Amino acid sequence: MAEFDFTLQAKPVLGGADIKIGDNRIVELDELAIVSIATPLGGEDALAAALSKGWSLEMPSPTLSTTSGDTRAIRTAADQMLLVFPQEAPTASADVQSKLNGAGYTTDQTDNWVALEVSGPNTHAALERLSPIDLSPGVFPQDANARTVMEHMGALVVRTGEARFLLMSASSSAASFLHAVETSFANVTG
Repeated sequence: MAEFDFTLQAKPVLGGADIKIGDNRIVELDELAIVSIATPLGGEDALAAALSKGWSLEMPSPTLSTTSGDTRAIRTAADQMLLVFPQEAPTASADVQSKLNGAGYTTDQTDNWVALEVSGPNTHAALERLSPIDLSPGVFPQDANARTVMEHMGALVVRTGEARFLLMSASSSAASFLHAVETSFANVTG
């Protein structure tokens, strides 16, 4: 009788997409863990201290993100943020919770999001075709973030460099999201 191996293997939502269009690049960031942290009532100071102690991160102001090494805290609401960091093991929420030591409520969001890094000289032009947000550097500076709609899909946009952005959207519509981003870059690249 044949032996069967039913071990599940994690795979990138978009197969590890890495697309070059002219001098621009779209890369699926499939090694990221994404953990939502909610602030307990009256617990902002304790959470700020835990972020500082656990990751050397400052508490981000609303609409901004902070970084320390490869870890980014993205403020998404008055009492909520996403902690985004590289991790392959499926223990992200437990790992974050152990460092927070009760200073925040966590939920692992890793499999709910697809993350793309977009960069290159046509990035601003491509993104302004997709989103109603003014992403020019004077209005949307380094480490700024916003929730928006790109095509018909909800998205989170974070400026990570001069011509570099982190784009996040629901993993359930990942292929459509990538198609929209790729098409926009193709349309603005001569």
